[in-house]
Amino acid sequence: MRSLTQSNHDAEVRELLRGAAGALLARLPELTDELVTRVRGGDEAYCTFVPADDHWQSTREGLRIGITTILQDRHERRDLPFTESMARRRAEQGLPVDSLMRMYRLAAQVMWSAIVEYVEREQPERIGVLVRVAGHVWHAIDRQALVAGNTYRRREQELLGRNHERVNALLDALLDGTADAGVVRGASAALDLPERARFAVVTVRFPIRHDHEGTRLPEKIGQMRFMWRMRTGHEVGVVALGDASLDDLTQALRLVVSGVAGVSPVVESLVELGDAHRLAELAMRTCADAGPEIARLDQRLATVLVICQPELSGHLVGGVLGPLLALEGADRDVLLTTLETWLLCEGSAARAAGRLYCHRNTIINRIRRIEQLTGRSLSRPRDIVDLTLALDAVRLLPL
Repeated sequence: MRSLTQSNHDAEVRELLRGAAGALLARLPELTDELVTRVRGGDEAYCTFVPADDHWQSTREGLRIGITTILQDRHERRDLPFTESMARRRAEQGLPVDSLMRMYRLAAQVMWSAIVEYVEREQPERIGVLVRVAGHVWHAIDRQALVAGNTYRRREQELLGRNHERVNALLDALLDGTADAGVVRGASAALDLPERARFAVVTVRFPIRHDHEGTRLPEKIGQMRFMWRMRTGHEVGVVALGDASLDDLTQALRLVVSGVAGVSPVVESLVELGDAHRLAELAMRTCADAGPEIARLDQRLATVLVICQPELSGHLVGGVLGPLLALEGADRDVLLTTLETWLLCEGSAARAAGRLYCHRNTIINRIRRIEQLTGRSLSRPRDIVDLTLALDAVRLLPL
């Protein structure tokens, strides 16, 4: 008896829904106007991201499919493919997911109100059946909203991934110097950077240790904005300087770089980033040890000339430091270290002695021996230049 009663109730519900669906389809343009007006009237995002004609046509089709779906078995849900397609489209248009979910809530209200009006007008004796009808209607729309939300979020993640890949590709084109005018315009828009402004490029190489793993280089320090790309063995950063100077940039990097870094000169446009990248890498090559050390190209020009001309630098080393390098290992290393320290201390024997933990006279005696071996005098500026460049070549080049 219970099964028969349930069957009768189900048949009554389906009959009522069938009549309501027919009435709602006849009012489809009117219901479309109502829903579109309510959505756009209370949500600026729809007005901004979804063209009015697109919104009206898709709403009409969605309502039509949704109304006919009321009569279908759950396993025949033909509305769900349309729901997935529309959710993907709205994600691509940039409509916020909250706006999409609000639209489904309003659609449920419009649909339910229309069904109630039909029953009150055409079959008032079946008002009680509406309680059972409600379950069918709200389940259908809730299912659509759930599918729409899940599809939207999946598509959003896909788009974010592709956008990230596109941004990286544009940044690579700028850093490689392969960007034509069109790519530069696209990069300016995608990276939210003006085509002409003050930029620098930074290259950073971390020490070969495990304690830097997971280190995240900053995206913003003060008014400076950083955009990073990983390269083999190091990272490259484009820096939008604003009004900051290279001194400001160098000081900021000292707070976050545990290895070595090269800093390019300031350039005035995105087109120049390829050259700036090359110069930053050259500056970083002037760092001989693991750091921490920040090398600005404008302060390492002579050393950069040495590493850019390895053949000439080899001749320079042989002609200037040849006799010193021919000494036994320990003796040679002591004299090279003394020369390097003396130069770093700007010719102060006392300061060099303090750094090397020896007597000032010891430094003076070693300097005299270096002068005798090389035939250069550390009191003559030109000879100091020769010795400094030759020492840089020994430190930096595989001679």
